[in-house]
Amino acid sequence: MQVIYPPNPRFKLGQLAAHVVVALIALVVIGGATRVMEAGLACPDWPLCYGSFLPSRQMNLQVFLEWFHRLDAFFVGIVLVTQFVFSLHWAKKLPKWLPWTYGSLTLLVAFQGFLGALTVLQLLPSLIIIAHLAVAFTLVAIMSGVTQQLLNPGKSIFPLWLRCVGFLSLFSVIAQSLLGSRVATSWAAQRCLDFGDSCNLLVLHQASAIPVSFLVVSFVIASSLKRDVFVSQWPYFLTIIFLITTQIFLGVFSIHFGMSEPFLIIGHQLIACLLVAVISALNFKGIGIDESSQSLLLTQSTLETCHG
Repeated sequence: MQVIYPPNPRFKLGQLAAHVVVALIALVVIGGATRVMEAGLACPDWPLCYGSFLPSRQMNLQVFLEWFHRLDAFFVGIVLVTQFVFSLHWAKKLPKWLPWTYGSLTLLVAFQGFLGALTVLQLLPSLIIIAHLAVAFTLVAIMSGVTQQLLNPGKSIFPLWLRCVGFLSLFSVIAQSLLGSRVATSWAAQRCLDFGDSCNLLVLHQASAIPVSFLVVSFVIASSLKRDVFVSQWPYFLTIIFLITTQIFLGVFSIHFGMSEPFLIIGHQLIACLLVAVISALNFKGIGIDESSQSLLLTQSTLETCHG
């Protein structure tokens, strides 16, 4: 059987991967909104909601958030499986690492679904919610990196030592976000602000924000010192600085309003997820051109997927 390759299969999968990054970020944000609006058990069963795919009779804001969160997760799973199948079908025209990566991502999404089921069936245990978020951030980071390797293949734009700083920044942002999730899911912030009880977690989250921000900003500054990198990647650097600044303000205002403003808390998680995506994309960005991408750069513009 003859395999028919589309023009630039690498570019086509890169486009699709960019859209999956957007869907994953939306998934994290909707999950955060579900928690903030106390809608985690709005659908008491799993995987259906009130025994049906679309619970129209029970539908309200809380049910909609939980239902849509599951729908987005299902969509992401289907698209990843599709990408895995295509990466196997077009394996001769694609990097050897790609099918293995997509296979691993598919398993990771299945595990994520398992953790999602446990959050409902075990009545929202804090540690499982944190694990659920950790897998979500891992998916965002890996998928963002895969997108860059597909659309901008080749050797990294950074030397090894600077990539290590970049990955350390990435891991520190994820760890800081998971600590924030622990603060939220254990209600430590509310207990501290209202009753002066269990303040250790909140204080730790606030204190660790300083070294994490310093590390990320240091990565940006060190990267910017390479003139050729700064000229080509300055939008990434400005985006990271903007996100870090916004994240600090959202955190301060969330505490100032006693963690009572849902949009501030949801925005805080959104910015964290965007930071993970952007830092990962920058770390995996390549400068070389291989045979499978030469015609891509001559005939297509990667600006079409810059939103990813």
